[in-house]
Amino acid sequence: GAAALFVLAMQVSNLSQLNHGDTYRVSAEFENVGGLKVRSPVKVSGVRVGRVSAIDYDTERYQAVVEMQLEKKYDKFPEDTSASIFTAGLLGEQYIALEPGGAEDYLEDGSQIEITQSALVLEQLVGKFLFNKAAGSK
Repeated sequence: GAAALFVLAMQVSNLSQLNHGDTYRVSAEFENVGGLKVRSPVKVSGVRVGRVSAIDYDTERYQAVVEMQLEKKYDKFPEDTSASIFTAGLLGEQYIALEPGGAEDYLEDGSQIEITQSALVLEQLVGKFLFNKAAGSK
């Protein structure tokens, strides 16, 4: 009974899919991660290929450092793959979208993704829109 409940809880929380033996680690730096959280999905073409495993701050470069665990069955990402932070829908959860590049060498365990695009913060977009609207009406 208790063991079955534990297995069910693991399946629902997806903790069982973060078995580090079946994943490899890559990282990326962003100016702004917005509402991105540990365990947020990492997707390619809408398909989940991993999860965010850690978010830290680099005090020397003044950037957020995001560590991701990618499933080993998806081990053919070119080393010039880019990472962007998107929001699912207008107010949905944030996730990292990977866009494969065209390099011949692949990302490996411990690689850093160099090409990144930070999260778009809704408040900033609304503020810019309102500012531009006000400036245009003069």
